[in-house]
Amino acid sequence: MLYIGIDLGTSAVKLLLMDEEGQIKNEISREYPLEFPQPGWSQQNPEDWKAAVLEGIPALLEGFDKSQVAGIGAGGQMHGLVVLDEHDQVIRPAILWNDGRTAQEVDYLNEVVGREKLSALTANIAFAGFTAPKILWMKKHEPENFQRIRKIMLPKDYINYILTGVHCTDYSDASGMLLLDVENKCWSREMLDICGITESQMPKLFESYEAVGTLLPEMAQKLGLPENVVVCAGAGDNAAAAVGTGTVGAGGCNISLGTSGTLFISSDHFGVDPHNALHAFAHADGCYHLMGCMLSAASCNKWWMDDILGSQDYAGAQKDITDDKLGCNHVYFLPYLMGERSPINDTNARSVFIGMTMDTSRTDLTQAVLEGVAFAIRDSFEVARSLGLDIRRSMICGGGAKSPLWKKIMANVLNVELDTPASEQGPGMGGAMLAMVACGAYPSVQAVCDKLVKVADTVRPDPEIAARYEQRYQQFAKIYPTLKGLYPQLL
Repeated sequence: MLYIGIDLGTSAVKLLLMDEEGQIKNEISREYPLEFPQPGWSQQNPEDWKAAVLEGIPALLEGFDKSQVAGIGAGGQMHGLVVLDEHDQVIRPAILWNDGRTAQEVDYLNEVVGREKLSALTANIAFAGFTAPKILWMKKHEPENFQRIRKIMLPKDYINYILTGVHCTDYSDASGMLLLDVENKCWSREMLDICGITESQMPKLFESYEAVGTLLPEMAQKLGLPENVVVCAGAGDNAAAAVGTGTVGAGGCNISLGTSGTLFISSDHFGVDPHNALHAFAHADGCYHLMGCMLSAASCNKWWMDDILGSQDYAGAQKDITDDKLGCNHVYFLPYLMGERSPINDTNARSVFIGMTMDTSRTDLTQAVLEGVAFAIRDSFEVARSLGLDIRRSMICGGGAKSPLWKKIMANVLNVELDTPASEQGPGMGGAMLAMVACGAYPSVQAVCDKLVKVADTVRPDPEIAARYEQRYQQFAKIYPTLKGLYPQLL
């Protein structure tokens, strides 16, 4: 049988077709626009996601026996506020995960409602990207639209609704809304009250690997698929990507270098970082995980190459960064192009280059960008280590992981072994694997990971380079605290 994986990203949807043995039969992508109506704002029209998926699936299946498709699973960008009216029509563009308009609402939640109360109710504190602050922003600034809300969902849930007619979400994605009691896996009535919404406006909760329904007749006809194709609840993009890299169960770790960057640590039991620098979320395998998320990771290098250097030659820009230069760069880069989440939670933070001299070269700046992202990932690693977690190795995935140099830098900055999966398809692969479990092809998420996930290569840290980076990281760690008080004055 065949399974469709949907990766509903920020700039495009990526679709893949996969069989039960993990063979990728086909993959395509469809781009859609991203709106920045004001500085720091980021939003998209859910209708664009719908159009891309409904156009993309027939193209994905061209030349294949559509009757063999058994299930569909999606991984999607988290936190985005999708609001529907009484006719299930989209009320306004979705406010995305990397939108920074909610600074006042975040301050209200953290300072007035209080961090301790938020953590007790949801296992997390408020971040600008989370969904609850967006709801409060909409209540204050768009009261007429707010009054029209009948359903609140997340981006991939809107696609599942289009396919099945079911208002649903999964625990991993819902964990990032600041509306879920993560430990007990239910909506927090008190948080809903704080936001002025009701449980009837929230979607039904499922485990990621559970079936939410089958295709609506009109969807089956439109896509040329059988009506009995199962659609599973799917997962937030990071949880789905973790499934795709086999990061499930106790003690797994995955680093994702995508548009954003994440440190993902899976666990078989619920746990909370007492300082809430790491998110405590439910996982797609039915258990839990801790996650650190930086808002700009591979997007930093894309910005540097595409917008500043005006070059698409990524490998060429990195070719002169040899081993003898690693850990010896005197230029530092703070990767806060969109503000920052984990672990500093500062929407005012901005990127800087520091340490430049007359002999600083373009190559030095390119190296600083790659190192700055690695140092920022290490910031979250340090929080995990402070909790007693002994991380010796990790999977690594995402577009940035295609750079051998960046993986080498990351392995030495973190001083851990980094495994690259043989098939790195991100959230789409995880979505397809979850669909396999929903259809009964595998008994559990652990089972499908054990069968399908293989390691292609491992990058090990070099003791000398790692020692040099240890010194550089200690310097890097002093820069943000020094600049923190200046950032609000620059706005």
